[in-house]
Amino acid sequence: MGSEGKSIVRKPRFLCLHGFRTSAEIMKIQLHKWPKSVIDRLDLVFLDAPFPCQGKSDVEGIFDPPYYEWFQFNKEFTEYTNFEKCLEYLEDRMIKLGPFDGLIGFSQGAILSGGLPGLQAKGIALQKVPKIKFVIIIGGAKLKSAKLAENAYSSSLETLSLHFLGETDFLKPYGTQLIESYKNPVVVHHPKGHTVPRLDDKSLEIVTAFIDTIEHLVMEEDKNGEESNNKPTK
Repeated sequence: MGSEGKSIVRKPRFLCLHGFRTSAEIMKIQLHKWPKSVIDRLDLVFLDAPFPCQGKSDVEGIFDPPYYEWFQFNKEFTEYTNFEKCLEYLEDRMIKLGPFDGLIGFSQGAILSGGLPGLQAKGIALQKVPKIKFVIIIGGAKLKSAKLAENAYSSSLETLSLHFLGETDFLKPYGTQLIESYKNPVVVHHPKGHTVPRLDDKSLEIVTAFIDTIEHLVMEEDKNGEESNNKPTK
């Protein structure tokens, strides 16, 4: 309990990107399966995707509408529609709601979150907002559009990343490929499918250690920022 008071300057701030044809509200419910001890250490902002759902949602009957999607794609997932607009929308929201330290994504939101640090580093996306320092990827995969993938994963990503891999998730092989793009990935394996899993003792330990790390980095960065701001100018 020694983290009260002055040691934590602020909570790491994350923008949360929901799954395909779901919503910010739904992702909030999904993430709150995690213990309060985890959720309370993060400053979470939940965002609806820019496009109303253009077909049937898999969560119909489980969660209430409205449902949204980040972008559209062809049958092979190799060509995307409205991806540029999605990036513009995200940047605009990040300017208005930020600054953010990182992204948490599930499913389509995780595919997006996993590709954004590389696209940002290459100067293709999010040029008007601070660098994404951390990503938490739940049920993610690589972007399959060849042009985007070439830019998103061409160099090994330094961004600190936490990945959730479900044993029976249909995206697991692709989530594994995404992990290989990150330099120092932290991985939580869980027995479920394509879902935001509850945390058992072992995964809670991994998640807690990851939050310890990013909290420390945020604190160091803020301290260094303050010090450089307080330096006398000649």
